[in-house]
Amino acid sequence: MQKKIKIKINGKETSASQGDTVLALLVASGHKILKKSRKLNENRGPLCGMGVCYECQVSINGGPKQRACMAEVEDGMVILTDAS
Repeated sequence: MQKKIKIKINGKETSASQGDTVLALLVASGHKILKKSRKLNENRGPLCGMGVCYECQVSINGGPKQRACMAEVEDGMVILTDAS
């Protein structure tokens, strides 16, 4: 059985299973739009899910532009999307 941990996404507390990626948690929580494009301010969401495309960049614990698909959730983690 996987340990449940507490995470904040855009200020709202949620739970995740230890070992999940941040991207898996975001998608499971209904966050399909993670940022806006720089030039046209269009909605952007995850594309490849394996660290190649950079479309899933979010702020994790204050660190900007981190790939959600490459980061594992941690207890007390604070995640901010640019689409919030």
